[in-house]
Amino acid sequence: MGSGGDIRLARLFDGGSNAIIAAIDHGLYNGPRPGFEDLSAVIGNLTGADAILLSPGMAPHLAPAFSRRGAPAMIVRLNWGTQYATQWGYRESRSVPMISAAGAVALGADIVLVGMSIKTGSEAVDAENVEMVARCVDEARSAGVPIIGEVYPAGHEDVTPEERHEVISIGCRVVAELGVDLVKTFHTGERFSEVCRSTPVPVLALGAKKLPHEVDALELAATAVRDGARGVVFGRNLVGAKDPARFMAALREVVKAGADAGAAAAAHGLA
Repeated sequence: MGSGGDIRLARLFDGGSNAIIAAIDHGLYNGPRPGFEDLSAVIGNLTGADAILLSPGMAPHLAPAFSRRGAPAMIVRLNWGTQYATQWGYRESRSVPMISAAGAVALGADIVLVGMSIKTGSEAVDAENVEMVARCVDEARSAGVPIIGEVYPAGHEDVTPEERHEVISIGCRVVAELGVDLVKTFHTGERFSEVCRSTPVPVLALGAKKLPHEVDALELAATAVRDGARGVVFGRNLVGAKDPARFMAALREVVKAGADAGAAAAAHGLA
């Protein structure tokens, strides 16, 4: 990565601390989910995040949130994949480009993200998805912007934990070998530390589904960081919190200071 990309990436991990990324791009796949209807109102609760992940079309609407000194970094998603449209039960995990890395930078992006599904059941689709990542990495290098590779296995909820771990482990190494600067993926349980050790770039654990209790989400974050993740990417568990500002404060203590999840929850009235 060139100097521009290095500078942008260093801002995400300010002072070497772990990163917290807020994800609000759900409408790109699922439409106006509860709690995500008005993103201009939602984003005001996310100022404690190091970065915010959004879709290209929302960048102009939410520009004021990124225009002040000290604002979170903007992460723009580059591709659209059927695997994320869970309400329609798609199974092929096909991916198409939405915007180039240079186009994302023109919108204000500090970082870009490309999603990849692998082991879809089709060699052709797998190859197309890998090609998409490779092309986005090349564009990001030319634009001088860091790129995150999101590993989202096809049908990951329909396999055993062991199979899920194996596909995620392989997928993380594949996107790293393709040249991404960071990896975003699911925490795979007791063996997640193996994923972090075998992936030669920082790994970020995503929050996935809304967990029953806010302390559960903090426990997930604490476990992921303890297992080697360099941060978390939370969407529904953050935006859907009863008090997102309080949850963010507790999450920062857990992810950045290594605080106990239960203690952080109690300290911020979340228990």
